[in-house]
Amino acid sequence: MAISAAAVMELRETTGAGMMDCKRALTDAEGNAARAVELLRERGLAKAVKRSGRETSEGTVAMALEGGVAGIVELGCETDFVAKTDDFQALATACASAAAANPSATSAESLLEVEVAGEKLGQTIQSSVSKLGENIVLKRAGRIAVDASGCAGGYVHAGGKLGVVVALETSAQGEGVPALAKDLAMHVAAADPFPVAIDRDGVAKDLIDREAGLFRKQAEQEGKPEKVIEKIVEGRIRKFYSEICLLEQAFVKDSDQTIQQLLAGASDQFGSPVSVAGFVRFRLGETAAE
Repeated sequence: MAISAAAVMELRETTGAGMMDCKRALTDAEGNAARAVELLRERGLAKAVKRSGRETSEGTVAMALEGGVAGIVELGCETDFVAKTDDFQALATACASAAAANPSATSAESLLEVEVAGEKLGQTIQSSVSKLGENIVLKRAGRIAVDASGCAGGYVHAGGKLGVVVALETSAQGEGVPALAKDLAMHVAAADPFPVAIDRDGVAKDLIDREAGLFRKQAEQEGKPEKVIEKIVEGRIRKFYSEICLLEQAFVKDSDQTIQQLLAGASDQFGSPVSVAGFVRFRLGETAAE
């Protein structure tokens, strides 16, 4: 029988088991969710099932860098005590390394299916649940990559509470390039508001439309004449872009220059153009809307 993706996701959230394990269990149980849970318990996931309802508000953000590739993950657990253990930190690093090494692992769900040392990552996490005695959930995974001539850098702040990876496109070599990537990662981590896109082309249209509607209502409530409201909205949208676009933001380590100006200076210094190919920012416990 056909098993819906929603049913698989619901079972995964209930049990903490891997996506494919959940799908197989549901198939074997002919779609009966309760029986699928029992099957997963029978297959060695009893402890994970028992603990799966517990909140995983603690954990860590970990990253892995390899040349022009960066992987980043958010791994959740129940307590700060477990989050700080060597075993949990090693698991998080292994997850980040797997994310960096596997281009097909574009989400937490797909990363759980990746084999590391002959075992699926999801199974490794379930074994850690038994060992550490807490629910452990791979919440998010990200990966950015540039070709061999590029460079990836990153920064993890506050003991794993916030992490950023950045990829640069450049043919320049030398220590200054990874140092620049790390500086940009630190900027993305510290910027308030933090950037949501590299430039204006990367900003979602619905976000701009929502802000424009808000600015229009504000101008109307301020009693502005209709003929000038459009110009007011345009001006406020330009300011909004400068706040959320990475290239237009003032560099946190030198507010007298924008990130675009920083890159231009680096290009001159390195003797080769430097541009930002992408970045990923994870804060522990945040939601997608944040």
